[in-house]
Amino acid sequence: MSFKGKSAIVCGAGGGTGLNIAIDLLDRQVNVSMVDLKPQPDSLNEHIGRVQYFQGDVTDEKFVKDVTHQTVSKFGHLNYLVNATGVLWFGQDKSVVDIDIDTWDRVMEINLKSFALTSRYAIPAIRKSGGGALVHIASIDALRGDEQPQDAYGASKAGVIRLSKSLAIQFAKDGIRSNTILPGPVLSPMQARWDGDPIAFDAIERHVPLGRVGQTQDIANACLFLLSDEASFITGTELAVDGGCLAKP
Repeated sequence: MSFKGKSAIVCGAGGGTGLNIAIDLLDRQVNVSMVDLKPQPDSLNEHIGRVQYFQGDVTDEKFVKDVTHQTVSKFGHLNYLVNATGVLWFGQDKSVVDIDIDTWDRVMEINLKSFALTSRYAIPAIRKSGGGALVHIASIDALRGDEQPQDAYGASKAGVIRLSKSLAIQFAKDGIRSNTILPGPVLSPMQARWDGDPIAFDAIERHVPLGRVGQTQDIANACLFLLSDEASFITGTELAVDGGCLAKP
């Protein structure tokens, strides 16, 4: 997969899956604007000149607009947008009949509104560059219920799928593709609850048909494929990267 000379914005790039995706793109000669509320990671020095880091809130429209403008100003064009921003607040995010509605609203802002804002400003820039691709990280939780629900998280991720499909249809004529990735259980900072709980971790691994929990690299591999020209006839769809969990009865 050849990406040399391309430029990307990766949101949620301060750690976990987003950082993995950003580093993989940088390793393939992509110019990358990394965006996150977290401070800049220490691992970017070798990519100086092809990376810039923006620390801020992607639910802030002015911030998102500025990031997009500065990306185009520095790199000359924009080809890719990756939305990997997300929160999963165990203990706070629960059934819709119990959740604090302010928590519901904030999850929706971070997990869905931010994707709308980044797409709002990235798409015109990608169109001016002659086309490109968007990849949005959703979740298999968007497609199922749960006896121990995180209703705001699941509903926001279902919204991501719908938004992506709409963008795919709207901008196909401009050579812009939009797809979602649906991770299953993945070992990342979002799942810090597994730290120090080997019993729970073993139970999750037994639940996955392929017999292991996913790694952020599994999601990054899928993302780079969907961004690449090898996926040039794929748009408006969702790719489950879940070890087979959705296929279970």
